[in-house]
Amino acid sequence: MSYSHRSILGISLLVVVMPTLAQQHGLAGQWTIPNENDEAVRVAVSTDSNKAAASPSGAQPLPHSAQPHKFGPLTVLVDWRFRTEAWDWFQPVTGQNAYAFEHSLVRIGLGQKSENLEWFLEGAQDAILDLPTGAVLAGNPGQLGLGGTYFAANGKGQNNANGFVRQAYVGFKLPAGGKLRLGRFTFLDGAELTRADKSLSTLVNTRIAQRLIGDFGFSAVGRSFDGAQLSFNAGKNNITFLGARATRGVYQIDAMGELNVDLSYGAFAVPVSTNKSAGEFRIFSLGYIDERGSVLKTDNRPLAARSADKYHIRIGTYGADYVHVFKTQNRGQFDFLLWGAVQNGSWGVQTHRAGAFVGEFGWQPVVHFLNPWFRAGYSYGSGDSNTRDGRHATFFQVLPTPRPYARFPFYNMMNNEDFYGTSIFRLPHSLVVRSELHALRLASSQDLWYGGGGAFQPRTFGYTGRASGGNSSLANVWDVSVDVPLRYGFNVTTYYAHAWGKSVVASIYPAGTNAQFGYVETNFHF
Repeated sequence: MSYSHRSILGISLLVVVMPTLAQQHGLAGQWTIPNENDEAVRVAVSTDSNKAAASPSGAQPLPHSAQPHKFGPLTVLVDWRFRTEAWDWFQPVTGQNAYAFEHSLVRIGLGQKSENLEWFLEGAQDAILDLPTGAVLAGNPGQLGLGGTYFAANGKGQNNANGFVRQAYVGFKLPAGGKLRLGRFTFLDGAELTRADKSLSTLVNTRIAQRLIGDFGFSAVGRSFDGAQLSFNAGKNNITFLGARATRGVYQIDAMGELNVDLSYGAFAVPVSTNKSAGEFRIFSLGYIDERGSVLKTDNRPLAARSADKYHIRIGTYGADYVHVFKTQNRGQFDFLLWGAVQNGSWGVQTHRAGAFVGEFGWQPVVHFLNPWFRAGYSYGSGDSNTRDGRHATFFQVLPTPRPYARFPFYNMMNNEDFYGTSIFRLPHSLVVRSELHALRLASSQDLWYGGGGAFQPRTFGYTGRASGGNSSLANVWDVSVDVPLRYGFNVTTYYAHAWGKSVVASIYPAGTNAQFGYVETNFHF
């Protein structure tokens, strides 16, 4: 049994035994749902869905559910995350597809807030250790999991460490309920409103937010934005504008500098609620300009055509989403959400026309002790079926955090169809068990199998693509996670996933079409 297989087996055992350990330590109180980003949603663990939950704003100083510590007029926050990842990637003819590595991220923040002014400064120290040296192959096999991605992004170094400024901003209160934030901060699209209904808040922040703009907090480093955020609260409604440039980071340890990538965003969010239901409607518009003309674009054109295309990418994205939760007296809660977007603009020398759609529904039956939440959904991101028509039709996911929607992170919303189901069980002592099933297909067999979450370094495009060989069926995926809050600011997450590759995978990795991924993560908040 290889080292990677032993690691994954150990993770699976932890998934089983962790609930018992938690009960022995008398866990209670509140916990943090790992929202796969640094600004996780803090919720009260309770069967009473009417209890309020604090949800994040677009850019916020409080990481996770950490309670601020006051030292005179100053607020101090400390956050440390350590994760061990084990990968058993689809098997190529040669290369290192089974391995394990570790990474750590320490963040220390200092800030102050008054009625009309706030400021916040956060420094971070990242480390990525024991990376595999043989997990990057030429051609279609590419990077064999995120170990290969981190290795390639950091100059082929096995052990890497650095420090950077993650956030540094000032905020001002404006007339008419306005707020202005200037500097470096994190931002999640779709998280503009604060919601009183816990289920609605959880839905928006885990199933709507950061589909297009996120901090990629699941990665070892994450990303921030340098710019300005302006928001107005008109009654219960919210209007938010953002103009910013993305920072480096995500997979590379150097996250200090900016990228030559410009981002603009505007959204109008409206709450819709009655005595027995709660909802939210949002319309949004997003502009993206990638001025890195010398970077090779990732698309399905021949290499010669892509190499000759030095023109910028200029894309507009326009969309809307609606989420609603219905409460019944005896049958629990029902919910649904719709999210959609269309795109136009230019992809280098090509015109760009694309779109995406998501539909989900859920049910929280009244079952004490387990407190289940069942969900099913469908996600579609368009693909390009013609490489010679001068039109790029692949949906471009901009700068998201893809991991909330692809927990085994080997795919994203680009050229993708995803039929999925989710089961969540909220057990006593604040334990949460979540399991998902996905059936994945490419939207177009003539397009690529895409992965990644957007630009993160000056000379790398940010998305990878593998030729499908004319096939459409990608993989079936099953996973399970257990989230355990411990005492003294600690919590632990364990995760395991298995993928059964189909015809697309078989055309690239003939030696083995199955893959596994697991990790154990510890978070400490002070």
